[in-house]
Amino acid sequence: MKFDMGATTLSELGKSTVGSSEDLGTLIRWLIQAAEPLEGKFNGAGRAAFDSFKLHADEITNDLNSSLGAILGGQSGMDKAFTTGDVELEGNAHQNMGLANFDRARFGAR
Repeated sequence: MKFDMGATTLSELGKSTVGSSEDLGTLIRWLIQAAEPLEGKFNGAGRAAFDSFKLHADEITNDLNSSLGAILGGQSGMDKAFTTGDVELEGNAHQNMGLANFDRARFGAR
């Protein structure tokens, strides 16, 4: 299996996640507004669930945004680790090339 990721993949994913977090809060508010005409039209467990959702909408939004924030933190950490690893790999390669004695290597037949 080959793992090939561009240098900006995780930072681009992070930007996407930030946008998704903002969109999520908006979508929940829109859902509540869209359901407003239904308020008072049904009873029982359905009404209780709707009233509970409406009552806790801000809390739900905050919890979901917190979760997305944690995902964003993880993405940022992975991006930093990959970037650091890339820089270290380059440094190690140059260091090892500097230690190699290419003059003594024989690449052809004698």
